[in-house]
Amino acid sequence: MHILTVYVHVKPEHLDAFKAATLENAAATRQEPLAVRFDVLQQADDPTRFMLLEIYQNPEGHAQHRETPHYSAWAERVAEMLAEPRSRTIYRNFDPADENW
Repeated sequence: MHILTVYVHVKPEHLDAFKAATLENAAATRQEPLAVRFDVLQQADDPTRFMLLEIYQNPEGHAQHRETPHYSAWAERVAEMLAEPRSRTIYRNFDPADENW
């Protein structure tokens, strides 16, 4: 599995618009053939901070996701909503084994 955590800090005045755009992107991503999971988490003590948990079958699945119209539209739409640039960390699956997903 190819796993990413993406950290996003949103300007407070753009929270509702960011949520709407992100939910659209998440729903479309979940339909991609190599997408395993796409979760949107909002930080409990700071509602302007989000983490996107993205899991793809392999790195190619992530690369394909970044070429989709819904990802491009999301990235363009939210660019001005961010309080700082997005950051991400990429992980490899350790347990459970990939074949147990």
